[in-house]
Amino acid sequence: MLSAEDLYDRGVAASRAGRFAAARRALNQALARTEDPDLLARIEVSLAYLDVETGDVDSALDLCRRAAGRDGVGPTTLGQAAGQLGLLLARRGESAEAEAQFGRAIRLLDGDSELTARVHNNRGTLRMHSGDALGAQEDLVRARDLFEAAGNPQGSAKAAFNLGGTYLLLGDLIAALRTMDEVLPTLAELGPLYESVGQGDRAEVLIAAGLLQEGLRVLAETARALGAQRLRQSQAETELAQARSLLHADPAPAVAVARRARRRFEAQGAVAWALRAEAVELMARVGTGISDEATLTQAQGLVGPLAEHRLWQDAQLVELHVIRLHIRRGELDDAARLLRAVRAHDADPVPTRLLISELRGDLARARGRVARSLAHTRRGLADLHAWQASFGSLDLQAGVVGHGRQLAADGLRTAVLGGRPELVFEWSERARTLVTQVAPVRPPGNPEVQAELAELRTLTDTEPDPRSAEGRRAAELRAQIRQHAWFAEEGREVVEPVSLAELQAGLADADAALVAHLAVASQLTALVVTPTGARLIGLGPYEPIMGRVVGIDADLDMAAGSLIGPMRRAVWGSMQARVEALGAELLDPVLPLIGDRRLVLTPSGALAGTPWLLLPGLRGRPVTIPQSATRWLAARANGEPRARADGGDGVVGLVAGPRVERAVDEVARVAASWGSATVLSGPDASCGAVTELAERAQLLHVSAHGKHVTDNPLFSALELADGPWYGYDIDGVVSIPDTVVLSACELGRSSVRAGEEVIGMTAAWLYAGATNVIAATALLNDEVACEVFADVHSRLARGEAPADALAAATHAAADLGPTPLVSFGLGF
Repeated sequence: MLSAEDLYDRGVAASRAGRFAAARRALNQALARTEDPDLLARIEVSLAYLDVETGDVDSALDLCRRAAGRDGVGPTTLGQAAGQLGLLLARRGESAEAEAQFGRAIRLLDGDSELTARVHNNRGTLRMHSGDALGAQEDLVRARDLFEAAGNPQGSAKAAFNLGGTYLLLGDLIAALRTMDEVLPTLAELGPLYESVGQGDRAEVLIAAGLLQEGLRVLAETARALGAQRLRQSQAETELAQARSLLHADPAPAVAVARRARRRFEAQGAVAWALRAEAVELMARVGTGISDEATLTQAQGLVGPLAEHRLWQDAQLVELHVIRLHIRRGELDDAARLLRAVRAHDADPVPTRLLISELRGDLARARGRVARSLAHTRRGLADLHAWQASFGSLDLQAGVVGHGRQLAADGLRTAVLGGRPELVFEWSERARTLVTQVAPVRPPGNPEVQAELAELRTLTDTEPDPRSAEGRRAAELRAQIRQHAWFAEEGREVVEPVSLAELQAGLADADAALVAHLAVASQLTALVVTPTGARLIGLGPYEPIMGRVVGIDADLDMAAGSLIGPMRRAVWGSMQARVEALGAELLDPVLPLIGDRRLVLTPSGALAGTPWLLLPGLRGRPVTIPQSATRWLAARANGEPRARADGGDGVVGLVAGPRVERAVDEVARVAASWGSATVLSGPDASCGAVTELAERAQLLHVSAHGKHVTDNPLFSALELADGPWYGYDIDGVVSIPDTVVLSACELGRSSVRAGEEVIGMTAAWLYAGATNVIAATALLNDEVACEVFADVHSRLARGEAPADALAAATHAAADLGPTPLVSFGLGF
C-alpha cells in the first residue's frame, strides 16, 4: 500500500498535468493516511489549488487557513500556504492582501528555489492583470530563472509564457510571439489543459496583430475545450479575451460574451475578474452608441471598485469611456475636467494612448477647435507609426493599423468638413497610408521561410482537403511563414506627408493632376489637385457607388471567358452600362478640372481595384495608382530611369507559366520588342528560377495564372511550373526589379485592412521596392492579354513610361475585349 507521502507526490504530479480528478483522489487518500501536521498542511494546500481551478474559492480559502493555523508546521509549508492564500485572494480581487501574502511566502520559502519560483510566477501574473507590466516582468524573469535552477523545465516554460503576456501588454508583439512559441511545445507536454490555455493566450497576440478572425476562432475553440473540462474560471477568462477582442470590431456581440464571462466569474466568487468583465461589457455597450444616463452612472460607479482592486488599467479605460459619454452627451466641461487629469505614459499600452489622443481630438472638435483637434490626432498617429516602425513586415504593419483606424477617420472627417484643400490632402494621405508612412527595410532572405514555402508548394499542388493531414500541415505552414515574415528587421523611418504646394510642383513637372476619392460619413468626396489649384467636390452616397464597382468586377470575370452570341452581348452590355454609370459618378464632376492631363489616383481603399482605364474620360489617358502621393513624389524626385523600364544595361526577364494558352506566344512577342531578354518557360519556369531571374532583372514580366487570396493576401500567388509563387516569396528576392508586369488574373486585386489600407501582391512588390507594377484587377482573357502586352512592351522599349504605354495599348485594343489593367506606383 502506498504511503501518504507517495500518494501526496502522485496527487501533485497529476495536478500539474491538469488531471484534477485523479489528483483529488490521490490527495484525499493521502489525507486519510497521515497525522503528520506538516504533511497534512501540504495536502490541504494542494487540495486548495484544485478547489481554485474548479471554482470553489471559499473551500480553498478554508483549507489554506487551516493549513496555516496548524501547530508543528514548518516554514516551508507555511510559505506554501501563504503563497496559495495569495493566489486565492488575487482571484477574489483582494489584490493588496494578495501582494502581502505573496511577499510573506517569498520570505518564508527563502532557499527553496522551486517553491519560491511559483510564488514569483503567481505574483507576476497578478501584477500583469493590474497593468503593471514592468513589475510583472521582474517577477516572471525571477520565476523562470529559479525554475531553471531547480531543474523544472515545465515551470520555467509557464513563467516564460506569462512573460510573453507582459510583452503583449507593452506592445512588443514580436517578443510576445517569440517567447510564447518557444515554450508552447513544453506546455503541450503537460496536457491538453495547458496547451488550450497557451493557445488562447497566444490568440490574443494574433488579434493585436490584426488577425481578428483567426484569433477569435482559436479563443472560441479554447473556451469550448475548457468548458468541456468544467474549468469555469479558465473558460470565463478566455471568454473575456473574446469580448475584449470584439470591442472595436463588433461591439454588439462583445456585450453578450462579456456578460456571459461576468456571470461565470460571479459564480466562481472571482470578484476582481467579474469587475473586469463588467468593464468590458460596459465599454462594448458604449461602443454600440449608447449614451444614456444609466450607462454613465454605471461607468462612474465602476471606476472606484476597479481601482480598489488595483486593476489600474481597467479603471483607466472605464474612466476614458466616462469621458467619451460626457462628450457624446454634450457635457463638455465635465469631459474637459476629467481629461485634464489623464496622463499618457510610455509604459501604457499603445491602444490606450491612441484612445487618449482620440478623446482629446473629439473634445476639441466638439468645441469647434479644429486645429487643436487635428494636432491631437496627429500626435496619436505618431504613436501608432512609432509602434509600426518596430516591425519590418508589411503584413504585421498592415495588421496593427486597425488600432489607429478611428484616429485617421476622425482626422479625415474633420478636414473634409472644414473644407480646406490643404488639410484634406494631408489627411487623405494620413488616412490611406497608415502602413506606407513607415519606410521599409529589405530583410535578408530567410532560408527557413524558403524551405517552408517549398513544402507548402508541394502540398497545395494537389489541393488537399483542409481536414486531411496534408491540409492541416498546409495551414500550419502558412501560419509559420507569416510569423517568420513578422520577425523581419524593423521598418525604422516614419515618412511625413508632403505639402500640397510640393505636390503641385511635382504635378506641374509631370503634366498631371491628382484625384483623391475619400469616403467620409457615408459620402464620397473627391479632392482634385492640379498644378494651379485644388478643390473639393461632393460625389454623393458611397454605398451605391460601391455596389456598382462590385457588379463591374463580376461582369469582368464573366467577360474574361470565351463568350459568344447573346451571352457575350448580355455580359458586355451589363458591364458597359455599369462602367458608364460609375464614370458619371466618379469622374464626370472632376474631368473639367483636370483637362487632358495625366492622372494620379489615390482612391478610397475599397475603390483601389476599380478598372479605371475602362471608365469614360480615362480611356487612353495615362493613369497610375501609387501607394500615396508622398511616395509618388519621392520616386519622381529620385530622378531614376526606373519609370521608363527601357532595358538599358539591365536584364529584361520574361516568364511563361503553365496552363495559360497564349503564355509562350505572349512572351515571345514581348521578347521581340527588346534587344535581348531572358525567357523562362515550361519546366524552366520554376519558383527558384523565377526568384533568381527577378534578382537580376530591371523589368520582370510574368504570364501565368494568378489567384488573389482575400483572407490572407500575401498568399496570393502566381502559378509556376513547380507550384505557386507567393507574395511572401518576394521577401526572398534580394534585388527587386524596377518594373513588374503581371499578366496574371486578379493580382491587381487587394484586400482592404483597417478601413483604407490595401494589401496584396501589387502592394507587396511596391513595398519591397518596385517602382512600377502593371496588373489586372479582375480576370483577364488570355487572347486580349497577349495582344495588349505585346503593344505595351513595344512602347516601353521605345522609352514610354509604363502608365503611358498601358493607356495607349488598352485604348488601341478596346474592340478586342475589356482590359481591367492598372498601373500601380510611379507610372510616369
